Amino acid sequence: MKLTRKQSIQRRHRRIRRKVQGTADRPRLAVFRSNQHIYVQAIDDTSHHTLACASTLDPDLKSDLDGAATCSASAKVGELVAKRLLQQGIEKVVFDRGGNLYHGRVKALADAARQAGLNF
Repeated sequence: MKLTRKQSIQRRHRRIRRKVQGTADRPRLAVFRSNQHIYVQAIDDTSHHTLACASTLDPDLKSDLDGAATCSASAKVGELVAKRLLQQGIEKVVFDRGGNLYHGRVKALADAARQAGLNF
């Protein structure tokens, strides 16, 4: 029986979440990718609290983007979430790609966050 694309993503996501957990010092940088947008949150799993978030729907970015489903838009989201975390004094995170392959928009977001100063 062949798995659908959605089932494959869910299976990878469950496998990743067994290994990855965020703390207050080193939150989990969780990525959700839809067909049209990309969302990222920095989550402290011990207190179940979101420390920072950004997406292509963010008012700071929405006017600057040509298209929301592009690698350049994902890179800008990565820079924005890194800037917000660095303002809170958080430099280290654990990357949770959300079951998506580390390729394309997810990779662009991660690379931009690293270049903006986050360590993972």
